[in-house]
Amino acid sequence: MVNDTAVLPKREKKPDWLRVKLPVGKKYTELRGLVDKYKLNTICTSGSCPNMGECWGEGTATFMILGNICTRSCGFCGVKTGRPETVEWDEPEKVARSIKLMNIKHAVITSVDRDDLKDGGSIIWAETVEAIRRSNPNTTLETLIPDFQGKTAQIDRIIEVHPEVVSHNMETVRRLTREVRIQAKYDRSIGVLKYLKAKGMRTKTGLMLGLGETEEEVIQTMKDLQGVGLDVLTIGQYLQPTKKHLPVKEFITPSQFKKYETLGLEMGFMYVESGALVRSSYKAHKHAK
Repeated sequence: MVNDTAVLPKREKKPDWLRVKLPVGKKYTELRGLVDKYKLNTICTSGSCPNMGECWGEGTATFMILGNICTRSCGFCGVKTGRPETVEWDEPEKVARSIKLMNIKHAVITSVDRDDLKDGGSIIWAETVEAIRRSNPNTTLETLIPDFQGKTAQIDRIIEVHPEVVSHNMETVRRLTREVRIQAKYDRSIGVLKYLKAKGMRTKTGLMLGLGETEEEVIQTMKDLQGVGLDVLTIGQYLQPTKKHLPVKEFITPSQFKKYETLGLEMGFMYVESGALVRSSYKAHKHAK
């Protein structure tokens, strides 16, 4: 009998530099207790971020709004895809309350894509920033926004409430965008960052490496970003959320991440956070200063 079962390739073992230390410390323990007690929705916990202990210790946390079901189906992302739930119009006040309870000094707000909504979710976005300002006047803010399909009327709602930092992630290089981000467009994302900068915002983006990009492609992406005046760049290692997602093609070495950091600073970026465990909100409190 012939065994025609396909032989699956072995998953590459994670290198030592990707080992994550368990979060510790008084501040982390205190915040974890509050999150559990009041069922607060932080992307730090739901996304099992490797930097949670460090960020919480510095008074930084990330919150996701507009539900946990996305209208897009990116090949790298562990968030569910499908028909999102109805918008909760009291969500801005809930997020503001969470930030106050946790005594957060710097909050990062992100969301799923809501292409099902006429406003793309931008009204809730603006109301969330305003609610946080009312309850937490000393908390600085970063908004990690979707591309809003490039519609400037929706982006303007973010600009009008003027968070300290507005971030939109490129995620990958031009060649891989269609495979990695599927419904997104490389030039549209560049255009969003250009528009934000032209309107006086401090801009930020993030890249994931290890999806099959070349060094030359990464450097070209950095040049494209420098060309639209980007302020803050984060570069980290892509890790496969499940077997259904895109596989890791390569584990980038610490020395290569350092090379990109040095190059980025030489190019003129205000901040460059580059390392295997770096995520979009890593050291985010620094970027608001």
